[in-house]
This record gives sequence, structure tokens and C-alpha cells, in this order.
Amino acid sequence: MSHIVRASKYRHVYADAPKQSDRWENIRLSTSNGEGNFIKANTKFVAVPLAGGGGPVGIFELNGGGGKISPTHPSLSCHKSPVLDFDFNPFHEHMIATGSEDQTVKVIGIPPDGMTDHVTEPLVDLQGHMKKVTLLKWHPTAQNIIASVSADHTVKVWDVESGDSGAICTDDSNEALRQDINWNHTGSVYATSCRDKAVRIFDPREGATVAEILNVHEGARSTKLTYLGSRGTLLTVGFTKQSHRQIKIWDPRNLEQPIKTEAVDQGTGTMIPHFDEDTNILYLAGKGDGNIRYYEVIDENPHIFKLSEYRTNVPAKGVAFVPKRGLKHMKCETMRILKLTSNAIEPLSFTVPRKSEAFQEDLFPPTFAGLPAMSSAEWLDGLDKECPKMSLNPADNGSIAVASEEIQSDVKPKTRSQLQKELNEMIEYNELLIKVITDAGITVPEKGTTIIPSEESTEVLPPPPPPKSDEQDEA
Repeated sequence: MSHIVRASKYRHVYADAPKQSDRWENIRLSTSNGEGNFIKANTKFVAVPLAGGGGPVGIFELNGGGGKISPTHPSLSCHKSPVLDFDFNPFHEHMIATGSEDQTVKVIGIPPDGMTDHVTEPLVDLQGHMKKVTLLKWHPTAQNIIASVSADHTVKVWDVESGDSGAICTDDSNEALRQDINWNHTGSVYATSCRDKAVRIFDPREGATVAEILNVHEGARSTKLTYLGSRGTLLTVGFTKQSHRQIKIWDPRNLEQPIKTEAVDQGTGTMIPHFDEDTNILYLAGKGDGNIRYYEVIDENPHIFKLSEYRTNVPAKGVAFVPKRGLKHMKCETMRILKLTSNAIEPLSFTVPRKSEAFQEDLFPPTFAGLPAMSSAEWLDGLDKECPKMSLNPADNGSIAVASEEIQSDVKPKTRSQLQKELNEMIEYNELLIKVITDAGITVPEKGTTIIPSEESTEVLPPPPPPKSDEQDEA
């Protein structure tokens, strides 16, 4: 194991303490509690919930520098109650969804020139939950699909662009409160962790639970989860009976036992996992913790090993992870984490030390380009695709790389409607054949009849008789 660590190019990843001028300070944060992360970011903005009537959400420009935030700073004020969670649209930098105690989900547009005034009207108002909305998660590959979790013990999946205010799917298969939700790599299913210590994998297009892990972590505190990219494996972080924090990695094809269990420490804060597929690094930050740990994930044993950690005495209320497109690639910045404290946001830049000033291709492979793989209608029709990737090399000017699915095969998968159309055509053709044969005076064999061809004739065997019941055998 030590040999593997020495061979890793990420062993010496480090983060310096942020400069005072880079911090956003004097933020009047909301006092609401919940399972949400309380801070989110994309390549342009960072969002946090603010104190005040109507559940305002503060939006600050990511690269606009820090400083003290004025109490009158413009905010998103579209709700009637505190906002408990929010999420930026991964395909539209100026769109964010917010979930509130007022039982609604609102999709809000950020003005093209930034927050120059308060925004009070949403683009879309989604109503249908009977209790407060606690978690939100946009679909990772399909345009304008979002999942919302509520205290009414349901998960609703919405098609924002359809103009229909009703959910396209409602998952009410669990009577326990959900603690986290995450889509898999292609968005074909999502996983939720629940207060009953179970993790359930749900297919929203089929409207059914496809897998379940009971007693994921024995401790009673919150369990968080994330998929490990295209590997397809699922990672959960939770607590033991003795309140020790631990990591488990699960193979969805066999959920009887985890393929890896890793002890973390005896901390009390809920851990927030984030997996960077480009570098295969897992970041763990705990609510109430000052430290941020990072691990490297591999495909064989030991599956996961610790690299190092960023240490500080300032506890975090939440953390946000800036997408790879928004990093300083020429300075070998492989991750930027925005740490939310009691009244400030601290940007932490994680860097791999390199002497060369040239672009480091091994650190920055083609990454998510911020473009959807398909429309919401295509996803609802059964299509699963990976999003296109882009080059981070400045010399390539952000050129789009071909998706891996298109490289492997020129044959595109058929959608549900295409398959259904082919099935309907085959049924009509079979009915036509039966009619032609019947009109010719030929008896059509019954379903299940076996036909044995020979050189002289074709022998038709009748279908086998139904099996006898126990009563008939006794008689």
C-alpha cells in the first residue's frame, strides 16, 4: 500500500490558507438547519442562504474578489419561508433551483450582468410537495430535469422545460425521511439515504426501486452518498454504533457486502463527500469540522487510500466544489473548495506542485464541458448518454472532445418509443400473416406448438398438456 501512495502523482496535493482579501466576510447567514450543504458554486457564482424574511439567497461572483458583504446586497427573494437547499443548473450558469419550507421548488434566473438588484420572480414555480422541500439535485446529463426531496417522505422528479407544473415521477416508496440524494453517472437512476439506515436505488422512468441496502451504517446519524463516476460504484459515509465515522464502497451488482470499509475517525460532524472523476480523488469535509481529507480511489485493492488533509481550527457549516472548468489550470489547481463558516466564505485552492509552467495534460484530462447529453424528452424516452467533454488546454480554446460512447460504437441506442414502434409493426405484420394463412384454408398452429421440419414433410406436434395438479395425481 505504501508503494501505491509513493507512486501517486497526487500524494503532495496541498492547500494554503486563504488570503484575507480573497474571503467573503460579514455574511448574515440563515439560521435554518437541515440536510442541505448551505453553499453551492459553479464557474461564475457562489450561493448561500441569508437571514431575512422570505428566505433570501445571496449570489456572489466567484472571480469578483472577496471583501465585506453589505447587508443590502441584492439577493434572490422568491420564497415566503427560509430556503433549505438549492442547486445550480449544470448546463446554465445563470439558473438556480431553490427549495423552501414553503413546500415549493422555484427555478430562478440570475440576470446576465449579475446581481444588480433583488430578484423576486422565479422562472418556474413547482408545486406538489405537502411539506418542506429539504434537498434538490439537477440531472447530470439531461437538460432541465431536477429531483426534489421533501419532508413528506417523497422524491419528485420534474421536467422544468415542459411547462407542466406537475411532477413526471413521484417516489413514495419509503416512509423514512431522506438524508441525501445523488444521481449515477448517466442519470439512469438515483440513490437516496434514509433515516431508517437504508440506501435505496430508484429508477424514476420505471417508477420502481431497483435495489436496496439495509443497515448501510449502524449509527443513527446522517448518511451521505455519492457515485464514483463511470465506475458505477456507490460510496457512502456514515457512523458505526460507537459513533465512529466510516466510508463504505458498494457495487450495485452485488449489494450484500461492501467491497471496501474504511475507518475515518471519531468525529461527530456529518461528512460531505465529493468525487473528482478527472483525478480520482475523493474529498471529505464534515459539518462542524475544520479539516478536509482527501483520498485517491483505484479499481483494485485497497480501493481507497488516504493522501493527506487540510487542517484548520475553523469549523465548516458547508463546502462547495468549483467545477473543473473554473479552476486555474496553468497553476496546477486541481480543486477549489469554498468553505462556509459562521459568517464568511473561504476559498481553498488545492494544488499539485510542478516546476514546469507548461500545461500539465496528466493532471487535466478532458472534462465535463457544461453541455447536456440530451433533452429531457430523450431521457424520458429511455436514452442514456454521457455528456460531451472539453479540453482544458488553453491552446485548444475549449474544443469539445468526442463522447466516449460515440468513440466505442457508431450504433446509437434506440429509445423506448423507437422500440415500441418496431414492436407494434411486428404485431401488425404477424396479424396480417395469420389472416393470409387462414384465408388460404390452412389451420394456424396454436401458440406453443412445436414444428419439426423433415425432408419429406413437416410434422406438427400439438402443444404440451398443462401440468397436473396434486389433486389430479391423487385421483
